[in-house]
Formats: sequence, C-alpha cells, structure tokens
Amino acid sequence: MKCPGQDTQFWKPGDVYEVNCPSCGKSVEFFKDDPKRKCTYCGHYFVNPKLDFGCAAYCPYAEQCIGNLPSELILQKENLLKDRVAVEMKKYFQKDFKRIGHASKVSRYAEKIALKEKDADLSVVLCSAYLHDIGIHEAERKYNSTAPKYQEKEGPEIARSILNKLNADSKLIDEVCDIVGHHHHPREVETINFKILYDADLITNLEETHKNNPISKERFLKILDKSFLTTNGSLLANEVIKIDSVDKVD
Repeated sequence: MKCPGQDTQFWKPGDVYEVNCPSCGKSVEFFKDDPKRKCTYCGHYFVNPKLDFGCAAYCPYAEQCIGNLPSELILQKENLLKDRVAVEMKKYFQKDFKRIGHASKVSRYAEKIALKEKDADLSVVLCSAYLHDIGIHEAERKYNSTAPKYQEKEGPEIARSILNKLNADSKLIDEVCDIVGHHHHPREVETINFKILYDADLITNLEETHKNNPISKERFLKILDKSFLTTNGSLLANEVIKIDSVDKVD
C-alpha cells in the first residue's frame, strides 16, 4: 500500500499545476511530488517551488518513498523538522510567552552562529535551541524551582517524547537530549553543537539581563573573554549587546 500522500488516487485537481520557468517564463507542468522538471522550451532544470514534503520531513521511510532528494531541498527538509519542533515547543508551553520568546530568540542566535561554524549540524542545533528549557515547567511543579539542575534533570525525557512523536532520527534525538540534559554545564570536552547552543543561550540571557540591570563594560568584556565557547558566539554577543554607552559599574 502506498502512502496516501504519494498515491495519485488520493490526489486533488490542484495537485497538478503549472509553474512559469524562471529562465524563459514559459509554463511547465508539475505534479506535486516532482522534485525537479525540465522546461521543454529552453531546457532549464528547476526545483518545484510548491513541493510539499509533508511527512518526508519526519518519516523514517521518506527516502524509500520519494527517492533521493535534490541537494537544493535537503535544507528545506531539515527546516521542516525544526519548524515542527518549534510548533511542539509552543504547544507545550501554551501561554507561557516568556519561555516561548526565550526559546525562539535562542534559536535565532544559534542559527547565526551555526552558519559560521564549519562542522555544525543545524538540525541538532536548532532542535536543541527550541527544546533546551523544555523541562522548566516540570522543575517548577516538582521542585518549586527553575534552577538549572532541575531543568536539566526533567528536560531530556520531555524532549525525547516530542522528537519521538515527530519520528526524528534516533542519533539526532540522542544528541539533542544529551545537550538538553546539561545545557547549563559544559563538560571538559564538548561538541560544536553544544557550544553553539550554550553561547546562543548565554547571549539571550545576557541581553535579557542587560535590559533590566545594565552590565558594566568591564564585566561584559570579562564574560566575552571567559564564558563563551566559540569565537563566533562572542562576536555575535558583542553585536547584540550594546555596552559602550553604559556607564554603570558592577
């Protein structure tokens, strides 16, 4: 039995459509599951701009179902998993807009750092960013505390349940849960993915603190020198947190 999304008997009229060739402007017919098509007028190959991965973003049988994806679309597939994790994080936190906003900001900074790091895995980094504080509600419920050790204790199980629900890759799940389980406490040797998440979280926390209780330039420079785990993280912190105009001394 075929996946309903790939079986044409379940398709609707809008699942076959025409797209203008970006090279010559002529109309090219696409099926919704066509990754690429060749324009019969000018010979230009181009990616289907309306391609809907649907379950391919999280289904473990995606490659068997739709074959090898064009390289141009791999990042889009990864982004769909990240987007689904973001949605699940928001559902979990419900009306806790403070935690949702914090996780979203950490993910933005993490992405900026990761794109400059050669060996970073963007899927791991962004999933970790969205889920790094996912244990905070359980920490409050069980221990009446948001202390890092309690967040780290409760977070991995919740993160794993979310990622399992989305049928994420098992290696990705293990690494994300490991990061969530000690995201405030770097080990002696850490992966680049952990370092990026740690720095992005640190930037966000410093930014939030600085708004309410300005940090002195002297203290900020010490943090840049001692606390960040990546050069790109410290550079981004310097861009995000404006210290030069602050005269307060801690």
